[in-house]
Amino acid sequence: MEIRPLKIGNMEAKVPLIQGGMGVGISLGNLAGAVAKEGGIGIISAAQIGYREPDFDLDPKGANLRAIRTEYEKARALAPKGIIGFNIMVAMRYYEEYVKAAIQAGTDLIVSGAGVPTDLPKIAAGSEVKLAPIISTEKSARLILKYWWRKYRKVPDLLVIEGPAAGGHLGFAEEQLALYGYGTAVYDREVERILRSVREYEAEAGQKIPVALAGGISTKEAAAHAFSLGVDAIQAATRFVTTFECDADIRYKEAYLAADKEDILIVKSPVGMPGRAIRNPLMERVGAGEQIPHTPCHGCLHTCDPARIPYCITDALIHAAKGDVENGLLFCGADAWRAKRLETVKEVIASLIPESV
Repeated sequence: MEIRPLKIGNMEAKVPLIQGGMGVGISLGNLAGAVAKEGGIGIISAAQIGYREPDFDLDPKGANLRAIRTEYEKARALAPKGIIGFNIMVAMRYYEEYVKAAIQAGTDLIVSGAGVPTDLPKIAAGSEVKLAPIISTEKSARLILKYWWRKYRKVPDLLVIEGPAAGGHLGFAEEQLALYGYGTAVYDREVERILRSVREYEAEAGQKIPVALAGGISTKEAAAHAFSLGVDAIQAATRFVTTFECDADIRYKEAYLAADKEDILIVKSPVGMPGRAIRNPLMERVGAGEQIPHTPCHGCLHTCDPARIPYCITDALIHAAKGDVENGLLFCGADAWRAKRLETVKEVIASLIPESV
């Protein structure tokens, strides 16, 4: 089967690859613009996107709203005709305002997970922006497909499936991660069930719903396997961290290059969700039960209680993005240990996309 461009409504990506959103500060305008320039879809993470603004500590919301436009314009300057989107987590405080700010900036696409984006069509109503919910199971896929169709007579413009080998926060309970494991065979069946549900709603709506698969896609062979399941595109994030164009500090990238397979752990986020990260002194302190002091709350997630968390996820992710890899949370995918050198975005894309499957 020939690998074809990814069509999302009236948009077409020459390369059927989405660069996954990575926050805080890992996939900003530079990385997203570089990917879009090469024909893929570049995604800017909106999570505490304004962390480098001088007034971030005093007015994080205002800093984030400004930075949404700044980072979008940076990406657009690099890829005037490319497809550029934002990843905006449902769990974020001020979610609706951040979505509207991204639309006003000119984004082509909103990718949204870390919760179920039930109200996204209402928030984006009246715009031409394409909407892409992130799901991980057949149950969550059917929930969003059914809800959007019944309430808005709309289906997703793109559906992103994030599997158990993905990085950062994971859309699985710990027992589900144990069930699916790191291998593909069991989760392949879940992907097939999701695709059957998608086909039902395609028939109902009379339109194509393209599907992208993410999680552990770090080689051309893994990408070919994903396409063989019947998806239209892949999403990759971890592979782009160790690129010259990635927005992260060089010390963050070096932590990936130095990591061994045994260094990659399932950790519990302060907000109660499992995630995947590289072992470091911070994770060892948290694992030992230490309570990590944190800065005044920046209002990142509406599910967070600052008085009860073992550490602040905003503090930890900003430390990481700035290169403080001992005190930072180094989110990563299951294959982060495979990276052995810095590459260009162009090289990464060429190493992932097979000519056919």
